[in-house]
Amino acid sequence: MSNATSDMNLLHIVFGPASAPALAAAFELEETLKGDILCFEDDLSVGPLFILDTKDGQANRRQWWQQLAGLQPQPVAATGNEAANADAAPAPAAEEENGDPEKARQLKALLKAEPELEVWIWAGQNARDVCGYYWLVSQLYDFAGRIHIIYLNNLPFLNEKGAVFYPTHLHQILPKEFLKARKLARPVSLAEFELDGDEWHRLMNENAGVRLLEGGKKIKGEPAVFYDKELLQQCGKDFRKAAKVVGQVTGKLKYPVMEQYLSWRLKELVKEEKLESKGELKTMKDFEVKLPGAGEETEAPNAENAA
Repeated sequence: MSNATSDMNLLHIVFGPASAPALAAAFELEETLKGDILCFEDDLSVGPLFILDTKDGQANRRQWWQQLAGLQPQPVAATGNEAANADAAPAPAAEEENGDPEKARQLKALLKAEPELEVWIWAGQNARDVCGYYWLVSQLYDFAGRIHIIYLNNLPFLNEKGAVFYPTHLHQILPKEFLKARKLARPVSLAEFELDGDEWHRLMNENAGVRLLEGGKKIKGEPAVFYDKELLQQCGKDFRKAAKVVGQVTGKLKYPVMEQYLSWRLKELVKEEKLESKGELKTMKDFEVKLPGAGEETEAPNAENAA
């Protein structure tokens, strides 16, 4: 973030790499909107949050990401340093030195060093962005007045065909439409810093497996097994590629869930013997799944009929 300031002394924040290109494209249409983009990559709508404001909590979350990536997790009792020395997983929170907590520390240092810098937090109407907002704003109370929020909550935009739609994510918005959205920028109030900071601590203490957006900024926690029923419904008597099962589930959800999370749930269902698998339980492209015991009995009769 060494060049985080522009003539406007403006820094934009988004949650998830898919959001950055659409916002950056809007800069080409409006000079006064220009500023560097800081992207926080971890999807806090899934996975453990308990004591995430501590080194141990951050280490536990990195360990969970390693588990999702198919790597051998460190023991639960591992210290923060031991977990940090584990093999890095290809996941948002895997590397401590480049992870979101370190980015947040750098952001606070930058705000202290450059008192004219203003921050615009962009959030779509989805659990990932809202959870990311709660996490970040809970750390920025000292910079009240300089932190702005642009929350695109149930707002109409125009798509490529000129039709009205209600986007849930920033990457769904056309660059020219960001010029309208920027008018929504407003400072986060002192009351919001207090209330939203309390909400973040509630989410950490609740430590749900999945977090859903119910409307506005209301987040509801659900157990990690929340999507297991939908995954099982997409499995049948014969082996199907895990990637196809995951894709069919995500296609039916109003708010998409990270595919890596659903792939992990499939692997957990295999471990619990609720599904059978074929192939290596690594990425969802490496294995297939089916319901237990199904399909095998029908193979022989089919072969006889074919003969």
